[in-house]
Amino acid sequence: MQTASTNICERMGRSQKLSEFKRGTVIGCHLCNKSIREISLILNITRSTVSGIITN
Repeated sequence: MQTASTNICERMGRSQKLSEFKRGTVIGCHLCNKSIREISLILNITRSTVSGIITN
């Protein structure tokens, strides 16, 4: 069963939260000097998500 907030996020184009593994992969790519654009292409996530993970 989905909650109302989940339905709103899906309608707005937002996806579920990233797994800890995927977040770690973003950090690992960043530490290997990959650009935000490269990381987003490799992991198939948005650039804003990647930059949000890196800056937090």
